[in-house]
Amino acid sequence: MKNFSKELSFKTSRSSGAGGQNVNKVETTVTVLWKVDASEFFNEDEKFLIHNKLKNRINAEGYLFLTVSESRTQLMNKNKAIEKIIEIVNIALIVPKKRTATKPSKAQKQKRLDSKKKLSDKKENRRFRF
Repeated sequence: MKNFSKELSFKTSRSSGAGGQNVNKVETTVTVLWKVDASEFFNEDEKFLIHNKLKNRINAEGYLFLTVSESRTQLMNKNKAIEKIIEIVNIALIVPKKRTATKPSKAQKQKRLDSKKKLSDKKENRRFRF
């Protein structure tokens, strides 16, 4: 789990929603920006993975951004934004294992056929015959 929080930059804006009189004058929403290509923490392969998996979150200039306005304080939103962006990037770096194709065993096939036959018999017994 890589912590690249030193490379992050932040923008603040006024939040919507609850907050009373504060909501119109205090900038509590935090947008965290990270230039993926300029990162020194990741090699080219990792940057490629990040670009592929998070392409919907990366804008035309190459910035990965995330906006948080869950809390009523800027500091808590900033901390939450850092946690979330680190979590998102670390999840994007996980390479899934290749699936190896397998066939069902004879016992599994027989068990499936037996259960189908059992169900068929049960339904057949419900029928009314003259």
